Amino acid sequence: MLLAGIDIGTLTCRLLVAEVNQPGEFKVVDADRRILRLGEGVDRHKRLSPAGMDRVVATLKDWKAKTAQYPLNATVVVATSAVRESENRQDFLARITQETGWEVEVLTGEEEARRTLLGLRFGMPPPIKDFWGLDIGGGSTECILAQEGKAPGVISLDLGVVRLLERAFRHDPPTAQEIQEAEAFIDQELIKVSKAFGPIPRIPLVGTAGTVTTLAAMAQRLPRYESARVHNYELSLTIVKRLEQDLIAQTGPQRLTMPGLEPGREYVIVAGTVILRRVMET
Repeated sequence: MLLAGIDIGTLTCRLLVAEVNQPGEFKVVDADRRILRLGEGVDRHKRLSPAGMDRVVATLKDWKAKTAQYPLNATVVVATSAVRESENRQDFLARITQETGWEVEVLTGEEEARRTLLGLRFGMPPPIKDFWGLDIGGGSTECILAQEGKAPGVISLDLGVVRLLERAFRHDPPTAQEIQEAEAFIDQELIKVSKAFGPIPRIPLVGTAGTVTTLAAMAQRLPRYESARVHNYELSLTIVKRLEQDLIAQTGPQRLTMPGLEPGREYVIVAGTVILRRVMET
């Protein structure tokens, strides 16, 4: 069975075409990823911008043409934080359907976390049964508590790299005061995790999505992204702190000279690194 999946995120849109033989086994046939910043300004204005919508629709039309070459059995298109929070989402969704023929499923934060957990379990080394899952997105962060023999706990926080960048960082590089403001906002959101799950068990923290994979690539100084070297790479708190200090000492254009950092992430990576560091310190 040949399937296509599209994720319309707050920061990034992703396409995956895969041959699925049985549950848990698939072969990648085609893939694409574009940083489009659909959620730019949504935290403040609660509306998707015309420019952001135009970028996404243009990309989806490209992907419609690309996927037309494959004998697909089904295509699943989902949207997350920026779309579910925007007041003009129905206009955006109607436009996508009109221009591509695709219907978009808008995921709740909890459903987004549940699907993230499915992906994490698929890629997890066999010895690890209990873990914290962390998905730092553009508009939200999903926290997942997975323990063998227990129903998973999931919570979606109003905390993402685009949201935090727009709320806390007004200078580039950010000031010490702005870092403190960001930490206070993060800590306020993380209180919700302890309220939902109680005492935090000392089990592995497993991260997914762009912030964590980018930091793993940067830690290894990869000249180009290599998924095989990033997947299951161990990021220590010491490494995260070192990378954070390097990032906040430079401007966006200067950061682009750092191996492992792709264009389009040179500003949001600072916010993402502060989020990851505070989670690891908690």
